[in-house]
Amino acid sequence: MFDVGLKYYSRVVGIVSLAALLALSACGNREARGDYPAANENNCLPDVSLIDQHGSTVSLASLKGKPVLIDFIYTSCASTCPMLTAKMAAIAQKLGPALGADIRIVSISLDPEHDSPAELAKYAQSHGASETGWIFLTGPPAKIDQVLALFKLRRTRESDGSITHSIEAFLIGPDGHQIRQYNALDVSPDAVVADVDRARG
Repeated sequence: MFDVGLKYYSRVVGIVSLAALLALSACGNREARGDYPAANENNCLPDVSLIDQHGSTVSLASLKGKPVLIDFIYTSCASTCPMLTAKMAAIAQKLGPALGADIRIVSISLDPEHDSPAELAKYAQSHGASETGWIFLTGPPAKIDQVLALFKLRRTRESDGSITHSIEAFLIGPDGHQIRQYNALDVSPDAVVADVDRARG
């Protein structure tokens, strides 16, 4: 009787230990919060020319060769955009001198009808986003919509003039294709910087 009970106890302990081991293994393989594999095979840096915050023409294709971190904002946004830009600013700070030298951040306007280069420059300055290597882009609405379509995104203008849009950001590899995508409000700057370091090789 004692021997039967001991065998049963040993079996239960073994099952519990195996379950705990599997749980730890699963935790070790989980994605970081808000950090996901890319689900888009499009070339996201096509030969489309936009205008930066300094009034210069920038072809997205010219950004190939280095990783690019892209998000979408607009200057009159009073809700999520300042939070998105604050998250990017935290990432920029952690990247340090690598920003500009080894990676660029690109913020594309969702309101090109109103976001002139001067407005983007003012937004960048007021949100601590004036670092070298961080580009704000606007351009003809049709071109902005073309770029959004490549990212499988769209913008919707509401009756009050605000724009409903995604809060995703994207890490683009040197070849112009997505490596990672993020819920930009949830992801930690450390997780993004780790992805960037891997993309830099």
